[in-house]
Amino acid sequence: MTAAATATRVISWFEIPALDFDRAVRFYEAALDTPLSREVFGGVPIAVFAKEEEATGGCIVHQPGQMRPAAAGEGVLVYLNAEPSVSATLERIARAGGKQDGSVIELPNDIGYIGYFVDTEGNRVGLHSKNLR
Repeated sequence: MTAAATATRVISWFEIPALDFDRAVRFYEAALDTPLSREVFGGVPIAVFAKEEEATGGCIVHQPGQMRPAAAGEGVLVYLNAEPSVSATLERIARAGGKQDGSVIELPNDIGYIGYFVDTEGNRVGLHSKNLR
């Protein structure tokens, strides 16, 4: 491995698939209390999460013909920023139509807390925050 091959971050982009695009966008906007930017990329509707210039980016992508509803625990797991806290975000997720999946876990070494939920499209997604409440 050479020094030139070292990445500054592991994830550069993520996509959360959606069967019902509008429902998924409404869910994530309500659950994370932030607007998403709707765009069309290569003829495919996407809704991009806001981010700072150097931060990892991602989106909701409409894939009705390319996917089936996800079974719990299948596929890639991404962790979304759960500010101000994991508990507050899980409360918004429940109001938006998602379901908490398991208990919130305290990480060692003051790393913070993680929790999981299942979104309106059946995707299992992780949350991370330095704060529980």
